Amino acid sequence: MNNSGNDSGAARWPHILSPFHLGSLDLPNRSVVAPMTRISADADGVPTAQMADHYAAFARGGFGLIITEGTHTDTLQSQGYRDQPGIVTPAQVDGWRQVTGAVHAAGGRIVLQVMHAGALVQENRYTDDIVAPSAIQPAGAMGARYYGDGPFHTPRAMTGDEITAVVASFETAAANGMTAGFDGVEIHGANGYLPVQFLTPESNTRTDAYGGSLENRLRFHLEIMAAVVRGVAGRGLAGMRMSQSRSNDFNYKWAGGVDDAKAIFSALADAGADYIHVSTHQGLGEEFGSGRTLAGLARAYAGVPVIACGKLEDPANGEQLLAAGEADLVAIARGAIGDPSWPDKLAKGEAPLAFDPEMISPFATLDATAAWRAANGVTFEA
Repeated sequence: MNNSGNDSGAARWPHILSPFHLGSLDLPNRSVVAPMTRISADADGVPTAQMADHYAAFARGGFGLIITEGTHTDTLQSQGYRDQPGIVTPAQVDGWRQVTGAVHAAGGRIVLQVMHAGALVQENRYTDDIVAPSAIQPAGAMGARYYGDGPFHTPRAMTGDEITAVVASFETAAANGMTAGFDGVEIHGANGYLPVQFLTPESNTRTDAYGGSLENRLRFHLEIMAAVVRGVAGRGLAGMRMSQSRSNDFNYKWAGGVDDAKAIFSALADAGADYIHVSTHQGLGEEFGSGRTLAGLARAYAGVPVIACGKLEDPANGEQLLAAGEADLVAIARGAIGDPSWPDKLAKGEAPLAFDPEMISPFATLDATAAWRAANGVTFEA
C-alpha cells in the first residue's frame, strides 16, 4: 500500500492526499470507500472469502477509510436484498471477522454500515412481513441489478413495541460489529430506508411520538444513533449517513430547506455522532439557495467531521470540495469499483481506471466485477 504520494500527486491533490484525524482513527488521506450493496454474501448472510478480498483490495489500494455495504441488523424484517450480509448470527460475526482481519493486515481501517430496509425490501429470507412507519406503498420500482422486479410491496405500520425492538437491534448489531473487529459503526440513515421513512412525511402519517412534527419524525434517527453509540461503547467510531434523495426518488428535498438541515444535523451531533456522512446525487451541488452544499451545511451545523459522497470519483471535484471547506473527507463509490487503487494512482500521478457499468452487470455482484476484469485483462495488487 502506498499512501505517501510523490511530488506530482501531492502537489495536484494536496487536500485529498493529506492525513486526517477522525475520532480515534488516524487516516493517511481523505479518501473513503463509500458503502455499496454488492449482494455477494452466502445465502445465510455470512460474508465470504471473496468479500474479504474485495474489501482488503481497497486497503491495499490506499483508501484512508472503508465503509462496508449496508448490513442487516436482525433476523426479522431488516434484510432488504438477496445475499445481503448480516451482523446478527455467530456465523455472520465470524465472517465479518475474516473481512476486518484482511483489511487490517493490509494496513486499512474499516467501518461497518448497519441498516434496516423498512418498506424498501426486495428480498428477505426470514419473512414476508414488511414493516414501515405507516402502511404506505413506496413509490418507484425495485432495482433489477439487485435481483428486484416490479413495484415495492405495501408494508404494515410498526407498533410501538416493534420500534423499540428495532432500536435495540441497532445497539446489538453495533456491539457485534465491534466484536467482529470493526473500527466503528455507521448507520444507514439515508437513501429511503427505514430511518428516512420515519423522517419523511410522505411515508410517515403516524400520530404518536414518531409522527407529525420534524422533532417527532427525527426521533427514530436519534434513538438509533444513541443505540449505536451504546453498542460501540467507546471502542470505535459511531457515524450516521444522511441524504435527502432516496433510492426510489432521487429528486426528493427536505421541505424546510436550511432550517430542516440545521435541526437535523445539529440533533445528530447531539445524539453522539462522531461524524456525518452526507450522500447527494451531486456532491458539489448547492442546496436551498444557501451557497453551500448539503455536506457544507452539515459541517456548519453539526460541528463534527463530514464525509461527502456524490459523483466525486473525478478527483478534481473532491479536491474542490475539500479546498472550499465543504467537507473533511470524500467518499468514492463507482470510482472505487473501477479502480480499488484510486488513492495510490492519484499519489503516483496516474489516472485511475474508469468505472464501466458493465462491471456491475447484469447484477451488482462481486462475480460480475471479477468477470469484467478477467475479460478485460485487469488485475490489481494481491
